[in-house]
Formats: sequence, C-alpha cells, structure tokens
Amino acid sequence: MSTLETIGSDPDTSTLRRTFGCFPTGVAAVCAEVDGEQVGMAVSSFTSVSLSPPLVSVCIGKDSSTWPKLRQASAVGVSVLSATHDLAGRQLASRTGNRFEGLTTTTTESGALHLEDAVALFECRIHEEVPAGDHIIVLLRVLALAAQPLTPPLVFHGSRFHQLAA
Repeated sequence: MSTLETIGSDPDTSTLRRTFGCFPTGVAAVCAEVDGEQVGMAVSSFTSVSLSPPLVSVCIGKDSSTWPKLRQASAVGVSVLSATHDLAGRQLASRTGNRFEGLTTTTTESGALHLEDAVALFECRIHEEVPAGDHIIVLLRVLALAAQPLTPPLVFHGSRFHQLAA
C-alpha cells in the first residue's frame, strides 16, 4: 500500500487529478438545444442523489464556457454513454470543433438533447446549483427517463475511456 501524502493548503493538482482518476466512473453527456443550437458536454461526475424527489447531479467546472449556455435551456438531456460512445465522449469533452459532428441525437419537445444508443436517458430541469471550490454541483430534477440496463457502459479511469470486461 502506498504511503499517504499530506497535501496541505495548496495541493499539486496533477497529483490530485491522478489520484482522483483511480476511481472509475461512468461517462454522461449533458446536452440541450438552446436557441436552435446543439449544446453539450461530457461529464464523469454524474451520480444519482435522491429517489424522492428524483434528483441526479453533475459537477461542472466554474470556468466552463458550455454551462452558461446549457443553463439557459428549459430542460437538459443526460445520456449515460455506452461502450460504443468513446468517440462521442471525446468530441463532447473537446473544447474545439463541432461536438455533435457524426452523432445521432434526438431532441424532446422541451429541448433536452439525447444521444442514441445510450445506456440511460434522463430529461431534467435544474433544481439547484451549489458552489463547491472550483466547480458547481448542479442538482437536476428528473422529469422523464429510459434505461437499457443490458447495454455495456463507457467507463472513465486513469484519464482514459475503457469498457467493462465480461
């Protein structure tokens, strides 16, 4: 077992990032159509929060240029990416280019945007935003959902995308 390193008040962000990356997470796309434009981002911080009321959360960097656009939407779509979505995950995480090029999407009447072939889909509205260091914890109220539990998910671990082994 490794020896714990005290990080103090000014931690080395590369060490923190490497250590945080030891915890595998799913990957989700948070997307909406805003003023006729497809807007979206990839997140690895998606998690369930509450059954009653039905809440999920994502953590968004305060320096995000995408979140200010997405938060204007009346509803956002959350698509839990499948193992076949590694290219989509890279595109949606990119800071340049058309994030939706070549991706098949659907949009609900409320403007929530989803990726086809996702493991799970959620249509949500913003419930609350909570400041947390250099991020914002966004609590989303689930309005509608769908699940494909037999579809293998995309996993993020060690700063790379992976598939679950059988």
